[in-house]
Amino acid sequence: MQPQLIHSCFTSFRNTVPLVHNITNFVAMNTAANVLLAAGCSPAMVHAFDEAPEFVHLANALTINIGTLSPEWLASMLATVKVAHESNIPWVLDPVAVGATTYRRQSCEQLLAFKPDIIRGNASEILALAGMGSQSKGPDSGDTVEAAKIAAEHLTQFAKVVIVTGEIDWVTDGLQQWAIQHGAPMMTNVTAIGCALTALIGAFAGANRDHLAAAAISALCYYGQAGEIADTNAKGPGSFYVEFLDALYILDAKTVSKHARVTEHK
Repeated sequence: MQPQLIHSCFTSFRNTVPLVHNITNFVAMNTAANVLLAAGCSPAMVHAFDEAPEFVHLANALTINIGTLSPEWLASMLATVKVAHESNIPWVLDPVAVGATTYRRQSCEQLLAFKPDIIRGNASEILALAGMGSQSKGPDSGDTVEAAKIAAEHLTQFAKVVIVTGEIDWVTDGLQQWAIQHGAPMMTNVTAIGCALTALIGAFAGANRDHLAAAAISALCYYGQAGEIADTNAKGPGSFYVEFLDALYILDAKTVSKHARVTEHK
């Protein structure tokens, strides 16, 4: 992918200051909000059935994260994604630990019916969501990104873009595929960093509705580079979190596009 397109997506993202409506899990709310604020977005954590379907009309994008799923939250998720789908508001599905229980699998099947614009999960989650065998460890992946590539292609029947995150991230729109090589090991030692990535991808999608694959790739490059910068200065997970937020705040379109490590596959 050309650096100019990443630069354009990042610039649109920063100029839009997207409002991102997140129905996410209890563990991730604070981190996702902090990440979005550091990146220059406006986060909203609105999950009640009585207001979420109405509130989504105000948002540039919606993200759904099933981390702490419940019947009440599922009802709200389904009602809200229905509105987003019908109103052409980009929405992102994060199928956290979808392979862990029957309830999670059935819930995601219902959500997939409303055609998420983007699906983002680790390798085990993507495999399980596609109905293929996985070796998940709760919310953690026991599979490689390479093993999930076919599953990601399968899921493009439901979503415009599918992302498998791991040591090397993989993005597909069903026609083209990209590998993104950014990030730092310390990112896996801080709670909800992955969930917050889904929120940021939603923000990029909301600001670049006509270029969803490029939006996803730009978000991954930005996030991974912030992790690399933080890893250089951090002494452990606590200082990494602070350094990571600062890196998100400081990084700009020129830097992210210049240092993007993206390989296109056909």
